[in-house]
Amino acid sequence: MTELSDLDATAQAQLVRDGEVSPAELVEDAIARIEKLNPELNAVIHPMFDQARAAARAELPDGPFRGVPMVLKDLDGSIAGEPFHCGNKLMKEVDFRPHHDSFSHKKLRDAGFVFVGKTNCPEFGFVPTTEPKAYGATRNPWDPSRSTGGSSGGTAAAVASRMVAVGSAGDGGGSIRIPASECGLVGLKPSRGRVSLGPELGEAWHGLVVRGGLSRTVRDSAGVLDVMSGEVPGDPYVAPPFSRPLTDEVGADPGKLRIGFTTRAFADMAVTEDVCVRAVQDAATLLGSLGHEVEEDSPASLNDTDVISHGVTIIAAWARWELDSWGRVIGRTFGPDDVEEGTWQFAELAGQVTGTEYIKAIEAIHARSRDTADWWAGGFDLLLTPTIPQPPPPLGSWEPTEENPMQGLAMSTQMVSFVAAFNLTGQPAISLPLFQSEDGLPIGIQLVAPYGREDLLVRIASQLEAERSWIDRRPPLS
Repeated sequence: MTELSDLDATAQAQLVRDGEVSPAELVEDAIARIEKLNPELNAVIHPMFDQARAAARAELPDGPFRGVPMVLKDLDGSIAGEPFHCGNKLMKEVDFRPHHDSFSHKKLRDAGFVFVGKTNCPEFGFVPTTEPKAYGATRNPWDPSRSTGGSSGGTAAAVASRMVAVGSAGDGGGSIRIPASECGLVGLKPSRGRVSLGPELGEAWHGLVVRGGLSRTVRDSAGVLDVMSGEVPGDPYVAPPFSRPLTDEVGADPGKLRIGFTTRAFADMAVTEDVCVRAVQDAATLLGSLGHEVEEDSPASLNDTDVISHGVTIIAAWARWELDSWGRVIGRTFGPDDVEEGTWQFAELAGQVTGTEYIKAIEAIHARSRDTADWWAGGFDLLLTPTIPQPPPPLGSWEPTEENPMQGLAMSTQMVSFVAAFNLTGQPAISLPLFQSEDGLPIGIQLVAPYGREDLLVRIASQLEAERSWIDRRPPLS
C-alpha cells in the first residue's frame, strides 16, 4: 500500500472523500513525521498538534481539502491564539499571539485543511535564507549543511521532507520560488492582488509581496491558489478573476507557445553557475520537443541597474515602518539590540529616504513594469530562466565578516537576481524542479507569464510534469 506521505494533498483529500482514511488518521500520520524529522530539520517551530487533533475529530468544513494536514509559515498572516513571532527574538520574548485569522488562513481552514504547525522564517522575511537567530537555521532535507532558501524555507523543508504535502508561503522577492528551487518543490507565485493580505495589510512592500503555497505537484499548487484567491472587500486592488478554476487547467493543452529564455542574471546581479545554465538549456530542449517555439530572448528592461536601488528604497522604508508598527502592537520599541544586524541596517537606511524619493522609486518601478510587459505584448507567451543562479548555498553564507560587513546584502542580491524582477512587475511565475545536479541537489527553473495568467503557467507546468515527473524523488531526510 502507498504510504500517506507519498501522496499529494489532492490524493489525500480523495481518500477522505472515499472513506478510506479519516482526517484524524492523516493528522496523526503527519504529526508522527514531524516528530521524527523536525529535530534534525528545524522546520516546524510552533507545533499545533493538540489543536490539529481536536479539529480533525470535529466537523470539518466540506471543502476540497477536507482533513488534509498542512503547515503555515510564521510570517504570512495570523492565526487566532497562535504564536506570531516573524523570526524575531523580541516578538518571541513577548510571545505575541493575535486574536483573529488572516483572510487567507480563514480560506484555507474553510477548504478543510487542518493546521498542524507554523514554520520557521528569516527575521521579518528580509533575506532569502532561513537562519533566524531567534530560532536557528532550518536545514535542507537534501543536504542538511545547505540552506532551504527563504523566506519560506521552513515550509519548504516541511513539504520536501514529506512531513506534510503542502504549506503556506509568501513571496516579496522570490520567497516562494527560491525555497522551491532549493528543496525540489513546485513554487507558484501568484499575480499581484490575487490573494488578499487583509485584514492586517492592504499591501506589503508596496505590492511586491504576495501569498501562496509550496507543494510537490502542480495540481496541489493550483488547488491551493484556487482556495486562497479572490477579492475581499476593501482590498486596494485585485487580480482579474480566472475564467475557470486553476485545477481545470491541469493537463489542459497549452497550445503552441512562443517562449523566450535567458541564463544571464538580470542587470548582471550574479554569475550563473554552469549547472543552472544546463538546467535552463535542458528545459528549453524539452519545451521544444513538445512543439513550442523556444528562442534566446528576454526583456531588455530587466537589465536596468537603477531598478535595484529603487527596490531597496521601498523595502528599507517598509522595514522601518514594520518595526514601528510591530512596536505599537506589542507595546515595545524596537532598538538595534532587538533585531538582527541586517534588519537594523535596512531600517536605518530608511532614515535617508524622503517621501519624494519613495514616490520616485515607485514611479520608476511602474515605468519599468510597463516596459517589461511590452516584451510579452510583442509576441512572447512565457519567459524561461533559472530560478536562482547556483545550487542551494551552504548555511552561513549570509554571515557578515570583518572584511565584508555587507555580506548578507551581497548574497541576497545574487540569490534574487532572476526572481525579484517579477515582484516588481507583479507578474505570476513558477519554479519547477525539473533538474538535479550531479550530486543530487535540486535545481529549479522559472517560467514567467503575463500579469493575471496563472492559468497559462499551470497548463505548461503540468505538461512538463507529465513528461518528467518529480513526485517520486525523495530527499535523504524524508
